Amino acid sequence: MIRAGVIGTGAMGQHHVRILSQLENVELVGIADLNAHVLNSLARRYGTTPYTDYRELLFRNELDVVTVAVPTTLHREVALAAIESGASVLVEKPIADSLEAATEIIRAARRHGVKLMVGHIERFNPAIIALKEIIDRGEIGKVVSMSAKRVGPHNPRIRDVGIILDLGVHDIDVMQYLYGERIRRVFASAGKVLHPHEDYSSMLLKFSNGYSGVIETNWLTPHKVRELTVVGTEGIAYVDYLKATLRIYDDYWIKEAKVEKREPLLNEISHFIECVEGGREPIVSGEDGRHVLEVALAAIRSYRAGRVVDISPYGEELKLAGMIEVTG
Repeated sequence: MIRAGVIGTGAMGQHHVRILSQLENVELVGIADLNAHVLNSLARRYGTTPYTDYRELLFRNELDVVTVAVPTTLHREVALAAIESGASVLVEKPIADSLEAATEIIRAARRHGVKLMVGHIERFNPAIIALKEIIDRGEIGKVVSMSAKRVGPHNPRIRDVGIILDLGVHDIDVMQYLYGERIRRVFASAGKVLHPHEDYSSMLLKFSNGYSGVIETNWLTPHKVRELTVVGTEGIAYVDYLKATLRIYDDYWIKEAKVEKREPLLNEISHFIECVEGGREPIVSGEDGRHVLEVALAAIRSYRAGRVVDISPYGEELKLAGMIEVTG
């Protein structure tokens, strides 16, 4: 039986609590949040123990896994404490609010020998799972470009980061995952109308294989849209994230792919639990999360400076982080 805890019971954290409480091989030992009213209500509903001090949850219990769903600016502090307690950590995206904090979290997980996964939930969307299999089988040929639209109304609860770090990271991660390549350059145009940070942006990504990705995102559209188009040499794929549908167009057919209708967060948490139980590495690594964060921060620098920003090659990124030896 896996002993689990959740730190942060806001909108996303509450879903983690719900799912962990339902998994047969998991005991939800406790949850932590500063909002005692919400915390106690959730604890009663799901039959677990509430803590207003997350360190009491961590160090009074021997936890196997911890979900960190606090605001981004607190990820470093809470994730490091969870790792220090000996728990494997699923930290919500983005991994942290700085590359230095991300590197510290990755190093700590390696030093303590625990699993670290970043909650890039769209990797676990059934439509993306199916699309990855189709791309890997070569059914749409060689992928040469991708474009994503992720727009909708403003969410007033999000104040600590702008739309690039909150929403843009989803498609940055999905694109680098589907290409199987790191991003090397980014150019962004963005601005703000209603939010302290940017609330609309367009990003152009250049990958190490020379191909491209375009991401449009905003908090100004009155209705929610979550779409991805992937162009291959032998076909085009269209994903609707919200409906979890995938259509493939080629010279002869329009095909609706068979997609398992299963909640992405359930897929994500189940995968993480399986990795902890089986000693496998999660498919969304700390390094993946750090790379996505680096690209997002570069996009912010790009729109502020009005220029293209280069991303360090992956090997150089790890050398700078002190995570691989420098030879030669």
